[in-house]
Amino acid sequence: MESNALVKIEHLYKQYNENSKVLEDISLEVHKGEVVAIIGPSGAGKSTLLRCLNYLVVPTSGKITIDNVTVDAEKHKRKEVIALRQHSAMVFQSYNLFKNKTVLQNVTEPLVLVHKWKKEDAEKKAMELLDRVGMTAFRDVHPSSLSGGQQQRVAIVRALAVNPTVLLLDEPTSALDPELVNEVLQTIKAFAQEGVTMILVTHEISFARDVASRVLFMDGGGIAADGDPHEILVNPTDPRLRQFLNLIEN
Repeated sequence: MESNALVKIEHLYKQYNENSKVLEDISLEVHKGEVVAIIGPSGAGKSTLLRCLNYLVVPTSGKITIDNVTVDAEKHKRKEVIALRQHSAMVFQSYNLFKNKTVLQNVTEPLVLVHKWKKEDAEKKAMELLDRVGMTAFRDVHPSSLSGGQQQRVAIVRALAVNPTVLLLDEPTSALDPELVNEVLQTIKAFAQEGVTMILVTHEISFARDVASRVLFMDGGGIAADGDPHEILVNPTDPRLRQFLNLIEN
């Protein structure tokens, strides 16, 4: 039976040498509108998995499909990787905004330079999204003048402006001061509720419980548990998962 998944990962492996297996036989499907939260201890392979999806990290073997574009790691071509990347956008821990560009320029430049939008169309799209996250007043401000939470909201807008098939978020609140975390989480929640498909690496367990449609627990380079948030976070059966949740909740 043919899969209708937006994102499909088949037997993904990543190792840097014989003794360093980071990902081991990951297979996963994500469907339209799903918000998949990935949790797990440090070194479990969470960020590596996310970065393999857009080939920021090149897998050792396995296939990745996003929106009918498939790349086989063992025989991938540059043009295939470029096509795959056009279907996703990533939000990093450290914002990754252009420091010498204004807020508006940070959002519009990928649209104009990569996606060949007209400048006026790119600015219209950017202002619509900046308005949604309460950042229109900062359109001409440089990132150095913004709080971490404001910078991350701009980064989310920049990622969404290209209309990605899937939004990838790698610990988007981990670099923020505690009082700024909520504003970013509320921004993510608002877009999730509108049906944006997301794969999110997070240590915010309560957020995963409230917002995710599905939670993956990674441990030792593999997916140790996969289910709805209640099953994974409220009534976990996997002993390693229970131990992990006890550690972070105490």
